Amino acid sequence: MNSLHIAWLMIRRTLGSKRGFITYLLLPCLVVTGAVALFGSEQASRAVIPYVNMDQGTAGSWMVQELGRMKEYSFKPVNSEAEVKSDVVKQKGNMGIVIPADYTQSLLQGKQTHIQLIEMRVSESSYILRAAVEGIDDGLKQSAYAATTEEKFEQLLEEVGRHTLSGEALNLQLYPKPGLNNVTGFTIMFMMGLLTSAVAVIMEDRKQRTMARMYTAPVKSYEIALGNFLGSLAIGIIQIVLVLGISRWVLHYDAGIPFGTHFLILGAFMLVSMGLASTVSGLIRETKNASMLNSLIIVPTCMIGGCFWPLSIMPEYMQKLANFVPQKWTIQAVETISAGGTLADITLPLLILTTMAVILLAVGSAILRPDQPGMDA
Repeated sequence: MNSLHIAWLMIRRTLGSKRGFITYLLLPCLVVTGAVALFGSEQASRAVIPYVNMDQGTAGSWMVQELGRMKEYSFKPVNSEAEVKSDVVKQKGNMGIVIPADYTQSLLQGKQTHIQLIEMRVSESSYILRAAVEGIDDGLKQSAYAATTEEKFEQLLEEVGRHTLSGEALNLQLYPKPGLNNVTGFTIMFMMGLLTSAVAVIMEDRKQRTMARMYTAPVKSYEIALGNFLGSLAIGIIQIVLVLGISRWVLHYDAGIPFGTHFLILGAFMLVSMGLASTVSGLIRETKNASMLNSLIIVPTCMIGGCFWPLSIMPEYMQKLANFVPQKWTIQAVETISAGGTLADITLPLLILTTMAVILLAVGSAILRPDQPGMDA
């Protein structure tokens, strides 16, 4: 019960003021809104596909016609293979297609021929397009094998072009949603602002000897640490619900993750943040050092954990170091679910986050030393 009283007092002190409400509830929502606008909008735009058709026969035109039926892509005709490669390298196109010369004649003669696909990075949209191109190419080869002349080949394609049978487009969820890494990164970075809040409250209690007076009462050290932990956790839950609610139902950002699973992942990260706050509060003796948390803990760990850029572009030793920060496991869990994974697939990240939280809370409870006053600057 003592811990619950301490938790309630922390909630009132943190959110009871206009500054606390703006800093810990309103500001994170605004930041997530900006992140969704900057990075989440990538999924709404159609992928640009530069292509060149060097074939003068029916098959090349048929390939272009069938690909044009895919409304998820914007096909951009260019004049040469070199121009296709240039657009892809300069990131003016997501993927390039080159239909070779004499494509139709090679099919009719049974010669080996293929459509050249040019891409710099694999994504769900490029994978789906590759599968579509290969599927149309296989269909053309079978049609050419059945037809003996180009005239019959054209008649066969004309009949197929009626599309009396149609399929349903499915979201294969082979890759995470575009921009999800950055949206999640900025979200958890501002969620860690609660760490600064919890440390500031504990430091103020130590400075005013409030914590020392609590310690003289029948309140144990672990109860004080647990109370501060639960208070910060409650504020964090409110923050998570607001952030997810605004991004889903106000901004209509589809992360490809069920609400409950998304909440569970961010909640596990919040547990680690609160455990870290308890530990840091026990280590810091001077009030002025509390302001250094942002530059010494929050920003560096977010950089190492991949909040601002993919881990794959970092040096190998930095990627190994990322295993020791919670941001890496949180982003990994979110991306795994977004790519079609299940709760069983994120058991390891959730287990690691929970272990980090338990260890940090235990350490924070052991070193809190509430009977010692803080030192002012």
